Amino acid sequence: MPTLDRHDNVFVLDLGDGENRFHPDWLSAVNAALDEVEKAEGPRALVTAATGKFYSNGLDLDWLLAHAEQHQDYVVSVHELFARMLSLPVVTVAALQGHTFAAGAMFSLAHDFRVMRADRGFWCLPEADINIPFTPGMSALIQARLAPQTAHEAMVTGRRYGGTDAAAAGIVDQAVGEDAVRATAIEIAQAQVNKDGNTLGTIKTRMYAPALATLRDTTNPLG
Repeated sequence: MPTLDRHDNVFVLDLGDGENRFHPDWLSAVNAALDEVEKAEGPRALVTAATGKFYSNGLDLDWLLAHAEQHQDYVVSVHELFARMLSLPVVTVAALQGHTFAAGAMFSLAHDFRVMRADRGFWCLPEADINIPFTPGMSALIQARLAPQTAHEAMVTGRRYGGTDAAAAGIVDQAVGEDAVRATAIEIAQAQVNKDGNTLGTIKTRMYAPALATLRDTTNPLG
């Protein structure tokens, strides 16, 4: 389960050491950690990271299959997490040490910056290959954070981007060695801890207003 630690003024949220799928309990734990980050006073920024082979493999499809009647509510909760991270009033950096797939990849896009391991692991939106269309909110998030050509290729082809290719495509900001992923993310975050939260939150909310509105639309989240 996710755990929150602090390195000086940088909070580090470790998403876990498994596939880190979006089980409802996992979502609750992440939101509780974000509550703590938001309530903290003084300079701060946030890094999300993970331990092991995966950063996150996205939606918990096994749980969803067993709770089909909760499909819409579940998607709403995922959208809410994306919207919250996209507009969080602190600088956020995702440290992608392992596979980052589907909703896990979308979650990484909701951060301000991304650092990825260069030599192993893939960033991928496989929805076209697993026959799960992107929701309107998911589409809006991806297209708000990626260049049009990159968003098109990633969404339509399901391409698996290694770290170097992901950096070249602008999906991540840096591709570094395995041992440097988390440290580099913390360094980026530390350089931004003095940003005023109210100002930052307002900037992000206005910058991503259309995507946030779509993510927060609960009337028909599945499209």
